[in-house]
Amino acid sequence: MREVYVVGIGITAFSRLEYPLVEIAGYPAMMALQDAGLSEVDHVYVANMGASRLNKQTGLASAVVDHLSLTPAGAETIENGPASGASALKQGYMAVASGLHDTVLVTGAERMRAANNLETTDFVATLTHPLAEYVYGVTLPSLAGMFTRLYMDKYGVTPRHLSMVAVKAHANAMLNAFAHLHEPITMDGIQDGPDAATNNPMVSDPLRFYDCCPVSDGGACLILATAEIARKLGKPLVRLAGVGQATDTHAVHDRKDPTELPAVRGAAQKAFRMAGVKPSEVDVAELHDAFTILEIAESEEVGFFKKGEGHEALEKGLTRLGGELPINTSGGLKAKGHPVGATGVGQAHEIVLQLRGEAQKRQVAGARTGFTCNFGGFGNNVVCLVFQREG
Repeated sequence: MREVYVVGIGITAFSRLEYPLVEIAGYPAMMALQDAGLSEVDHVYVANMGASRLNKQTGLASAVVDHLSLTPAGAETIENGPASGASALKQGYMAVASGLHDTVLVTGAERMRAANNLETTDFVATLTHPLAEYVYGVTLPSLAGMFTRLYMDKYGVTPRHLSMVAVKAHANAMLNAFAHLHEPITMDGIQDGPDAATNNPMVSDPLRFYDCCPVSDGGACLILATAEIARKLGKPLVRLAGVGQATDTHAVHDRKDPTELPAVRGAAQKAFRMAGVKPSEVDVAELHDAFTILEIAESEEVGFFKKGEGHEALEKGLTRLGGELPINTSGGLKAKGHPVGATGVGQAHEIVLQLRGEAQKRQVAGARTGFTCNFGGFGNNVVCLVFQREG
């Protein structure tokens, strides 16, 4: 297979956006084309989950190609729940690596805030098993709450650890102009102080308000190309070196141990094996922290820390900016935001910024290997990516 490089990147703010969905997908794509110095590509993949239901828009990829005047490029929409973004990047990787295309544009976009909170909660809940979970009112926060309680009981994670994840995420987001939540928070304000319970109300026991990501609009884009094209364009050489995907049972209660996330573990192992690197060689990572517990659990499943020791690494400061392995330097889903179709591409955008040395105040010094984990459903379809800086 041919090697695949990232030659252009772009992103919108993750927030409330009043633009049509096709423009939310198109704007970061224009940024990426400008960044790459390209005016055309062979193929376009658009990652999106909710256009049909939330925005009354189907055939989104065709609309985006026309909007960008990229016809006659091929166009496809990729839907894999919250893992749509990394799935689209995987398809782009396959297209370039196989020789089918030389340049591929992958843009992810979502306009979730066009609907009210109840509609959005129900929309995301359709990720659950339709007969065993959804019909009984199961939501993603409810599954996350049960997972968190089991994890606490088994490994000694406490609400204080969850708040530490949130405080770290918000601090990183304050350094990211594109993040949704530019709101500094403190342990005193959400965990220890006399007003903490009021400031941070319960959402899904034991998860509180600041343990959950916001509902966001937003878009992000990467352009992938061959090594020959990447070298001609003159950008820092960032290679998409490893891709891994794995699944688990759809219904959470069918799992042997609901505190295990084997799809995360399997996808990470495949990505690392393809890239020829070990978890210990990663310099910076973006993990899918739609709920604070997931940063801790995923950091263990992908092999950064031993099982049950992720919260201890957090306590030691290993995962903060300036630590041995900074995680979610962008602010993560928790504070950067979570426009589901765009999330996986947004994670990759942050890693490419870091490996190029362009992350400004949140730059990880000397970063050369980066990792993303894009978590679909409640861990039933996961895509992991490894990026490496060359030169």
